[in-house]
Amino acid sequence: MEKRNLGTIEVSKIGMGTMAFSHGYGKIPERQYSIDAIRAAFEYGCTFFDTAEAYGAQLYYEGHNEEIVGEALKDVRKNAVLATKFHFKPEDCGKGTDLYTSIRRHLEKSLSRLQTDYVDLYYLHRTNSRVPVEDVAEAMGRLIKDGIIRGWGLSQVSGDTLKRADQVTPVSAVQNLYNILERDCEDDIFPYCVERGIGVVPFSPIASGLLSGKITVDTEFEKVDDVRSWVPQLTRENIAGNQPILDIIQGYADKKDATNAQISLAWMLHKYPNVVPIPGSKNKERILENLGADQVTFTDEEFTALETALAGCKVHGHRGHVEEEGKGFLNKEPLR
Repeated sequence: MEKRNLGTIEVSKIGMGTMAFSHGYGKIPERQYSIDAIRAAFEYGCTFFDTAEAYGAQLYYEGHNEEIVGEALKDVRKNAVLATKFHFKPEDCGKGTDLYTSIRRHLEKSLSRLQTDYVDLYYLHRTNSRVPVEDVAEAMGRLIKDGIIRGWGLSQVSGDTLKRADQVTPVSAVQNLYNILERDCEDDIFPYCVERGIGVVPFSPIASGLLSGKITVDTEFEKVDDVRSWVPQLTRENIAGNQPILDIIQGYADKKDATNAQISLAWMLHKYPNVVPIPGSKNKERILENLGADQVTFTDEEFTALETALAGCKVHGHRGHVEEEGKGFLNKEPLR
């Protein structure tokens, strides 16, 4: 698979989000199935794997997902790029707390679970109003000098927050919500990141499965731990309202002998040279299908026609940026 850069870190142009093996989409697969699926993605050519300390805490325990990723990739660690995230806890934000020590404590636990002595990309999972992002950037710079992270990033931030952090310690990547239906990043994130050589890592690049065309107004989501039950675009009304967009994507999928999901990923790969989407799934076949988007290309004329067609459609449902922990959509936005 072709490579792209997140700052100075080289990765496959499509990565893999691993959250679904621990959280977010209902019942998870057997542990060995998850490990085998991650290894299959690596064998396909994916080198970039995204996890977080929070994934798994909802149903199991903190670090559940990191353990799975670490086990799957321990034998190929030198050829895999690992990204994980930490989030602030109340004890990290108290008066007199040494921020560097607190962050390093989170990181060392992640290193143990991932079975490695360094992380390639370490994100702040959500900003916190009690902790200036400039102070986080300074601490991340120290961790880079320590040699236990190669680069750092921010998740779900605005352009202003990104700039403030980047001025202290250069940011390698921003992980934000971005897809055909959610384009806020085009206003402030992408222009700055393209100029500065910062990677943009979209999570939910297929809009929690909606852009795959497999979700309909009759789809029933799982009752326990399924984020799709609150995603705005996945109400019956909004699924129906967004059908014209899905029809456009289907038309291009038919022309390209591709799937809707592959068209949705190929769209952003063509649009920005610094974008590295991390589609996630708990199904190995879907994971390999998503990675197969690296074989789907557009001519400039085809892409312009696609953009024009999409611009003529109204988007129903919107999540947008989430800056601070606990401030998500209806206070239910998970750490993704």
